Amino acid sequence: MSSITETITINVETDDNDQYVCQLSSSVDQPTDEIRCSGQTREHAIAIALEQLASKYRQIAEEDQNKDWLAVERSESGEAIQKHYHVILHYERLGRAESKFEAMQDTLMGNTVVENAKVTLIEINENLPVQPLA
Repeated sequence: MSSITETITINVETDDNDQYVCQLSSSVDQPTDEIRCSGQTREHAIAIALEQLASKYRQIAEEDQNKDWLAVERSESGEAIQKHYHVILHYERLGRAESKFEAMQDTLMGNTVVENAKVTLIEINENLPVQPLA
């Protein structure tokens, strides 16, 4: 079994507008870009930066598989082989509403979450213990 140890550095500072700026850098080979994000709170800034880093790694994982989207593997008898996929939807928006409840309702109306989400499909082994976020 191989092991990889890398470092992610998170630095959060306040700016002149009393907002928080998170600078995230990683010693991992890919991606090498530094990430800078602003947030309302320290935790908000960190969450945004980590989500951007996760997005880059999801893209790398999907691209590394280099799968033909329409390809169907078949058994010797010609039956389609069912694959297992980790399907990740990511959706963000900026909204104006009178309350958090209204902001949530405005987001959920009309399936815009699914329609406008960034979708990542990573083929996985049937036995991989992946637990979707609840």
